[in-house]
Amino acid sequence: MSKALTTLLFSCILFSLSVSSYAQTCTSYTFSSNTVYASCQDLPVLNAFLHYNYSSTANTLDLAYRVTGATATNWISWAINPSGQQMAGSQALVAFQNSSGAMRVFTSSVASTSISTLSESALSFGVSNLNGSFVNGEMTIFATLTLSSGMTTVNQVWQVGPVSGDNPQSHATGSNAANMRSVGTLNLVDGTTSSGGGTSSKIRRQNVHGVLNAVSWGTLMPLGVIIARYLRVFKSADPAWFYLHIACQTSAYVVGVAGWATGMKLGSDTSVHNYPHRNIGITLFCLATLQVFALLLRPKKDHKYRLYWNIYHHAIGYTVIILSIVNVFKGLDILEPEKKWKKIYTAILIFLGFNAAMLEAFTWYIVIKRKKTGSVKYPSYENGANGTNAYGARAQPGV
Repeated sequence: MSKALTTLLFSCILFSLSVSSYAQTCTSYTFSSNTVYASCQDLPVLNAFLHYNYSSTANTLDLAYRVTGATATNWISWAINPSGQQMAGSQALVAFQNSSGAMRVFTSSVASTSISTLSESALSFGVSNLNGSFVNGEMTIFATLTLSSGMTTVNQVWQVGPVSGDNPQSHATGSNAANMRSVGTLNLVDGTTSSGGGTSSKIRRQNVHGVLNAVSWGTLMPLGVIIARYLRVFKSADPAWFYLHIACQTSAYVVGVAGWATGMKLGSDTSVHNYPHRNIGITLFCLATLQVFALLLRPKKDHKYRLYWNIYHHAIGYTVIILSIVNVFKGLDILEPEKKWKKIYTAILIFLGFNAAMLEAFTWYIVIKRKKTGSVKYPSYENGANGTNAYGARAQPGV
């Protein structure tokens, strides 16, 4: 057992390190040209970063706008809007890779919110040294802007969208789309920023709701099932596996209820509802609550009704797991966060699934070996009535 657990823990550590590598900050970034920017900002959405040098004497802004996770079918844009925190009226820098593989970089004075107006035009301020790059999924716009005297705080707008036929197409416009939250102010002197649109509090609550549910229903619940199904095969893990299972599922329930309550509050504060996501969430809360109270009615192993309790417990448990995973992905589609978060959660599921598959194979190996040799080295699953397991063998004493 110790060797297997050591391997599993080591795998978890490696996985955690690989996940943390997704979280990139602008301060640790080095440009291949060795250009150094005195200031930088991790923009809150769209995997975007702004690096810049500002000269108050010359009124110039030397910048690099960088987007990670971009593809050859993406356009990117960074803009200053003198009239407000919105797309209309923006003085934009735009870049994408055209069909010949060359970078197309231009300026565009956006007259309205329609992407059809994202065509080349002069800006209200001077632009020089305009160029772009696209390397290893990272697209960057470089430029030097000559601003008006005393223009130390600007409204910034940044975007990412699709390209088709060398023409920028409309970006996502849903009410919760990250593209609709990519505005704010930037103080060029002290480097401070703020999110625009007056929705930062709501966005924060949405993010809290998403994180709580992804951790609880979407991660801890499946992990608790893996612990219960596979650790009990080790004789020395009995009854520790049971208490680990209970601790994991109880923690998942408590955190999940907090996430559920946050989601209900968000729903009550808006007139726009996503009914499938909400209804699945309510169903999950009800089923999980039944599971918690069912523990109080758990018959002893040799009780004649234990088999039926096991069937109920497993059926509800696996239903909760499936609905949890489905609803986490529905939530991600609603929030439309940076692509890395869906990738991270998918990677977590793959990691759990891979370990479950390996442990499943190992479990069947032990079961088959036990049936052939009659060994009691490893306890069997206790799923049946009167102390018998799913394979017809007498279950070992335990919890």
